[in-house]
Amino acid sequence: MNSRERIIAAIEHREPDKVPVDMGATPSSGISAIAYTNLKKHLGMNFGHTRIYDVVQQLAQPEEKILEHFGIDVVDIGRMFNERDDHWYDIQMADGQQAQYPTWFKPRARENGSYDAEVDGMVIAHMPAGGLFYDQTYFPYLNGYPSNYKGLPDAMKKVLWSALVHSPWDHAQEPDFWDQLRQRTLKLRESTDRALMVVCGCNLFEWGTFLRRMDIFLMDVFVDQDDVKALLEALMEIHIVTLERVCAAVGDIVDILRFGDDLGMDSGPFMSPEIYRDIFKPHHTRLNEYVHQNSQMKTFIHSCGSIYKLLPDMIEAGYDILNPVQTNCAGMDPVTLKKEFGEDISFWGGGCDTRDILNNATPQEVKDHVKARLEIFAPGGGFVFNTIHNILPDVPPENIVAVFEAVQEFND
Repeated sequence: MNSRERIIAAIEHREPDKVPVDMGATPSSGISAIAYTNLKKHLGMNFGHTRIYDVVQQLAQPEEKILEHFGIDVVDIGRMFNERDDHWYDIQMADGQQAQYPTWFKPRARENGSYDAEVDGMVIAHMPAGGLFYDQTYFPYLNGYPSNYKGLPDAMKKVLWSALVHSPWDHAQEPDFWDQLRQRTLKLRESTDRALMVVCGCNLFEWGTFLRRMDIFLMDVFVDQDDVKALLEALMEIHIVTLERVCAAVGDIVDILRFGDDLGMDSGPFMSPEIYRDIFKPHHTRLNEYVHQNSQMKTFIHSCGSIYKLLPDMIEAGYDILNPVQTNCAGMDPVTLKKEFGEDISFWGGGCDTRDILNNATPQEVKDHVKARLEIFAPGGGFVFNTIHNILPDVPPENIVAVFEAVQEFND
């Protein structure tokens, strides 16, 4: 099998020739720029650049030689943008090492060593001195819902996740963007046998938190459901247009479309299954149906936290793939997940605990942990190996190497 065949077989619950692997195909399955730089130094790979394609989370875009070295089976089509050296400029990361930002991102440095990101002179995000990512500081609907949603697109442009968006969406305002997206994706398809991913977002619950602020929107979900439902209807109008354009441009080339909507915390979901069914599930179902009816793409949902209680409904809503499979949260035991849901949804993640193991254990302990996860998730397909969310800056490079050595040894 080649990489694309391996990924598709796994998603379709056919056991592939070996467990497929991801690192960097999404902004929830990637590697921080600091960890990436340390990894390259550890491997003696003194080439290229650390390019921070996701400036909010400070994630690096893995280079081709790194993808080859670790046997990565899937890539994000966004890597086909910002491909020239003059699309980037040098910066210094929090640990003093050099990296590069895309030229469109010019944060304002403050005297205390912190940075602000601005839109039209308004500070929308902040990274403190020595910080490792940007925090949202501006919430357009903080003081209440609008009387109508004509201004929703403009409000969304002032939220960091939209204003500071990663490729290819940092080019979305260019007049020939959709033609560019197709042509660049065709070029990528011709040059690699890896599976292709498009990151599409279309968040619903999360957009409520971005617009209203987390604490306020959580209360709204319980006590102001009419306004929540009206907001979601307005968001869906925008999301369906996006999906129409994505499916028309690359739906016959790309293999996986990644949605996002964090629905869980450590102890359980943010809402009861009953509320999810009433407010969010109908829209999630519509998003999945549109993609499945208008493209060849499988649908991937990134949803952090303990979502065990919501999984039956999320599966009914049509998701093909679940990420990051946060097994250190309540009810998310790997054995239980594989037994109860392994035939109905594919797990993309859960392969290594990034909260306690990857950053703190010895390389041998990391290997043992990863192999134990592979023994649980791999049989029968339905599994793409990835760590639980992004590899963070404090992870020793020896432990990153141990992760992929464990996968290779398991596959051999």
